[in-house]
Amino acid sequence: MQPNKKIKVAVQMDRLNAINKDTDSTLALIQEALKRKFSVFIYKVDNLYLENNKLKAFAAKILRVNINKEKFLTLEKFNTIDLNNYDFILVRQDPPFDMQYITTTYLLEKLSKSCIVLNNPQAIRDCPEKIFVMDFFNLMPPTLISRQISSILKFIKKFKKVVIKPLYGNGGSNVFYLSEKDPNLNIIIENLLSKREHVILQKFIKRVKYGDKRILLINGEPVGALNRVPANNEIRANLHIGGLAKKTKLTKREKFICHEIKHKVKEKGLFFIGIDIIDGFITEINVTSPTCIREIDFLDKVNISSIYWDEALKLRPHRA
Repeated sequence: MQPNKKIKVAVQMDRLNAINKDTDSTLALIQEALKRKFSVFIYKVDNLYLENNKLKAFAAKILRVNINKEKFLTLEKFNTIDLNNYDFILVRQDPPFDMQYITTTYLLEKLSKSCIVLNNPQAIRDCPEKIFVMDFFNLMPPTLISRQISSILKFIKKFKKVVIKPLYGNGGSNVFYLSEKDPNLNIIIENLLSKREHVILQKFIKRVKYGDKRILLINGEPVGALNRVPANNEIRANLHIGGLAKKTKLTKREKFICHEIKHKVKEKGLFFIGIDIIDGFITEINVTSPTCIREIDFLDKVNISSIYWDEALKLRPHRA
């Protein structure tokens, strides 16, 4: 690539009317890219296609971002682009992690090595967040992944109080706190098992009321964190359902967890991830579209997006 040639970025993201412009992490990454004079294009998964083994997308170039306006993006007309001509592709659409998500990972693997996909599409596919974290089970609370009612009931009997949720769920959807004596125990389990996927159960951690910490890592290194404190009478700390974002620092234990997962995360090409830690136990490794950039920037007066692009540029192959 010529030294002065403009960096070209394509962002695979959700529908614009589905995002919160004030808190969206993808918009934060886009704004920083535009600040650096990168050419930034956006497209939806539905507009990604493979023609004669060439990966293309129906995309629009972003001219400006202004989150103070209702129509916060100014775009050029949508046109077909060849993604092989881009320096970076950002995979930023939210879960569910379903067959559509998996299909995009296969398609993105068709790109040339000169085009850097963040995160690595094979790693996204091979590392579902609630399963990949099991590689570090020694750092986790007791956990069961199952569809067998007998093993689920045995787990609940052993630990008395648990959290149960769909294996591929997201955003706090269908997350239940269950106790051994819950009158709705069987109904909740049966309802979750009526879907095709497995469920995941974890021993309930009482100290979740003091927060569920989200730590962002770029290229294996922690770059920021916040503590998400559940609202009253709630076990879920997700910010979009009422959890409060609180300023925090990493404990010695949390730094240790980050160090323990660093090698494998980098090895797999998981450039940007978010990990969730409750009372010193890691519960998830988010690899699809980690969030909380804006909240951490606000609380810590930092610029996570700047760190992101500084590190991403180091990944580019050496050019003559």
